[in-house]
Amino acid sequence: MKAAAGDHDSPFAGDRPTDWSQALRAAGLRVTRQRLAVIDAVIQKPHGTIEDILDEVRPHLPRITIQSVYFVMNSLVAAGIVRKLELPDSPARYEVEDHDNHHHAVCRYCGRIEDVACVTGEAPCLRPEAHVDMTIEVAEVIFTAVCHECATTQQARI
Repeated sequence: MKAAAGDHDSPFAGDRPTDWSQALRAAGLRVTRQRLAVIDAVIQKPHGTIEDILDEVRPHLPRITIQSVYFVMNSLVAAGIVRKLELPDSPARYEVEDHDNHHHAVCRYCGRIEDVACVTGEAPCLRPEAHVDMTIEVAEVIFTAVCHECATTQQARI
């Protein structure tokens, strides 16, 4: 089961693991070359799509299939090692789950994604006014933005 942000019972709460083999075992997963390669690819391509991750893994594991990457990624998300981002009008994207309660800013022109720290601390940092009959664990905030490069380009077009 995926740990919620701020869940201190998770083996991944706090600092990012430096030994991914140990992190996989702690999550109850076998250590495989595919899992280690996908984790490394997610670190190298934060906010990458499955296709980005596949492109990063293929030089090391040339015979890996996109189905295998999906399978590995689903197991890493379920274990709380990787976080799946579901942004509007975008394929799913992935990043290492740091349990740091951050959000994302997305440039409306080029699609660049940047992490944005939550200013109120513990998850969830937002609570709905009309309380639902549920315990809110995470609040996802997506800021629509314009990156500096696109702002400069857009200014030049005017």
